[in-house]
Amino acid sequence: MLAFKSVHTDLFNIEFTRFYLAAPILGTMIFMSATALGQSPTTRATTIPRTWDDAAITTLEVPLANPAASPKQITTDYYYKIPVRPIYKSYPIYAPGREPAGYNEWLKKQMPVVVWDDHDHKPTLETNEDWIKAGELAFDAPIGTPPGGFITLKDVTSPAWYERTRTPLTPDGVLPFLTYVIREKGKIELGSFACRMCHTRVMPGGAIVKGAQGNFPLSAALAIDSVYHFPVEVAQVLNRTAYAAPWLQPDPTDRQLSLSSDETLAVQRTMPPGVMARHGASLFFPVQVPDLIGVKDRHYLDRTGLQQHRSPVDIMRYAAMNQGTDFLASYAGFIPLGGPNFDKQPDPADPAVGGRYSDEQLYALALYIYSLNPPPNPNPFDSLAAHGQKVFEHEGCRGCHTPPLYTNNKLTPAAGFTPPPGASAKYDILHVSVGTDANLALNTRRGTGYYKVPSLKGVWYRSMFGHSGWCATLDDWFNPKRIDEDYVPTGFKPFDAKTYAVKGHPFGLSLSAVDRKALIAFLKTL
Repeated sequence: MLAFKSVHTDLFNIEFTRFYLAAPILGTMIFMSATALGQSPTTRATTIPRTWDDAAITTLEVPLANPAASPKQITTDYYYKIPVRPIYKSYPIYAPGREPAGYNEWLKKQMPVVVWDDHDHKPTLETNEDWIKAGELAFDAPIGTPPGGFITLKDVTSPAWYERTRTPLTPDGVLPFLTYVIREKGKIELGSFACRMCHTRVMPGGAIVKGAQGNFPLSAALAIDSVYHFPVEVAQVLNRTAYAAPWLQPDPTDRQLSLSSDETLAVQRTMPPGVMARHGASLFFPVQVPDLIGVKDRHYLDRTGLQQHRSPVDIMRYAAMNQGTDFLASYAGFIPLGGPNFDKQPDPADPAVGGRYSDEQLYALALYIYSLNPPPNPNPFDSLAAHGQKVFEHEGCRGCHTPPLYTNNKLTPAAGFTPPPGASAKYDILHVSVGTDANLALNTRRGTGYYKVPSLKGVWYRSMFGHSGWCATLDDWFNPKRIDEDYVPTGFKPFDAKTYAVKGHPFGLSLSAVDRKALIAFLKTL
């Protein structure tokens, strides 16, 4: 990272810094479908959409709450000068004692295999099924092999690490969020930051749901390692690069810079699986990891509706931005990867930039994501659920959570934010605030002043409700005591608070116990 070069470059590896910051980036990877592009399921793709286009990019994002700070993205010329990273064959990680006999010795004998690059190595891409299969390859492929940092080879081969993080495994002992990579014969590297890391869910019983809200305990892994025990100036660069919003006075990042290493670790411990402090958000205002299944029907992306979804290509652009190009954008002159003064774009080929997916890889990944379906729902639509459906109708829930998508696909202003003149002509705005915590929408560099109305589909297999994941279950979300000052959240709560009132969205809190139980039963059938 260029900004890092002036502060103890020898103390920290640039590649790790880049990918440490990218960990939450992949928390929102969503893409397009062949059907949406007018192709039949077996048609060979002949035209691959171009991800970056200057004219389209300028109208892509919803302005920030302070519109003067809205990001100015890199140019098309710059984007296509960023090198395409090769995808190497990767291998499963087994928990200690669960690996096949001789597995590590076998891995050390494997030759490096490039399965997809921008030159001679490509998977077969003739039918739509080929593209979907290739997209799964891209979904599973790690984009980083940092030699040190918050998760190491020592960690994933240590029983103590699994005990301390409570990382879920498949029935055959595989760690489904990370992989091994061989880029040099005899050298086993830990591959991380694939889409799978944030968007793989291990269900009770061990079934894997790809694309779902992930349940990898990322913050627990961060909190048990020495990742935050850096020299003060190094930690400050990391925090500013990931979170700074200097146009805000005061910049919320200033509070993060005042924390000791132990306090920072304590903040990470507050975030359960399914919640993370992704880049552009905050350690204090984290976000619920999204479910990618069904995202093709969403009109806005990000909890704050930061980007419009006007076409399938917009989703490719969103993926590119959240894989790292928004670190190169200018926010009123502040460029997260902008050198010691955060004000100059690095060379596109600089290792700090970290590479990109090709248009072809984004296209394939899009088709794969759109092919995903939710797991079989074990919750029957019985008499209790039928009663709950009537409660849903009677309480007016469908006004915001409109069937069949169970969202109206609109933006709702955060408490204290007034949409500027003309906003309603450009965006779908429901001019009613539900009163949830406004900090993510107002005090981060993802803050548009809005929250999007979420879909209720698939809530039965998700967790950590509310945009910062305060409530672990639907029962907790509809618990009328959650708005009380002495409430102890079952999900995320600020690290320095023993109790925390989860304000806002009062709908359903005044129901009788019978109606509340029925409503939850109905929601679990969606």
